[in-house]
Amino acid sequence: MNIFITGASGFVGGAFAKEAEGRHTFTAMSRSEKSDVKIVAAGATPVRCTLDNVTAAHLKGADAIVHCAAYVEEWGPWSDYWRINVDGTKRMLAAAKEAGVRRFVHIGTEAALFYGQDMRNVDETYPLALNSPFPYSRTKAHAEKAVREANDAAKGFETIVVRPRFVWGPDDETILPAVKSMAEQGRFAWIGGGRNKTSTTYIGNLSYAIDLALTKGQSGEAYFVLDGPPVVFRDLLTRMAAAAGFTLPDRNVPAWLIRAIAYVSEKAWRILPLSGRPPLTRFTAGIMSCDCILVDAKARRDMGYQPPFSMDQGMEALGASVRK
Repeated sequence: MNIFITGASGFVGGAFAKEAEGRHTFTAMSRSEKSDVKIVAAGATPVRCTLDNVTAAHLKGADAIVHCAAYVEEWGPWSDYWRINVDGTKRMLAAAKEAGVRRFVHIGTEAALFYGQDMRNVDETYPLALNSPFPYSRTKAHAEKAVREANDAAKGFETIVVRPRFVWGPDDETILPAVKSMAEQGRFAWIGGGRNKTSTTYIGNLSYAIDLALTKGQSGEAYFVLDGPPVVFRDLLTRMAAAAGFTLPDRNVPAWLIRAIAYVSEKAWRILPLSGRPPLTRFTAGIMSCDCILVDAKARRDMGYQPPFSMDQGMEALGASVRK
């Protein structure tokens, strides 16, 4: 199958291209020569375009789209979140339809349901947070809505949403490096003791799920894809740190205090305004201190999803990548 990927220079898109090399042929959106290098290393051919200017011509010959690209920064203008996550996704959908693409796989997120609440035993019937106070959550919710509404199986254009939670594993350049940096600078603390429970998605399991979604699952639907039962956040992060060769301090901060600090920080940065970004955002404080327990029974039933990697195997691979 000929597949066009957005976000192939990133963690998820790059991992999928590497994992599926040999089974599919890949072209990928590339914004710069720097991105070209990563995309070629992942086994794909770069195509110079962005979410602001992509057209059907850029997607010529593609059977499917895997849309991983998104604005995931912790802090930034609302307009950037909307332009990239919503308008960019709509532009990709329009270009894909015009190019005759048969299936559009969108990488969603549980954050599209989040407005600051605990989520326990949540499945795909849970409503999107279209009015979330958090720009990432709100724009990812609207992006997913656009993807599902664009489904037109009768005319040969199928869309499907794959929703991982807390993607982790080798080559992650976001979560673990940030945690290590905070620990080394003496800024790390467990929010509420780190006792909240969370579902997770190892990168190898996500790549497997994306491959399934190219041909399986009901079009127009969303699917959670997970590692298995939820884990205690503190246990998970402790194991990840140990695999990466460092330890985390036993310092705790009440969740209510962290949320208050994040709220005040955001206000200060917006009103003054200050340069850079706040030390903590409300979104991060909230999503890292709430339970997030999801159910992936639908993916197992409709797509035949069975995660091929266990938590132990993922930790072993994470440690090996760090040592290498």
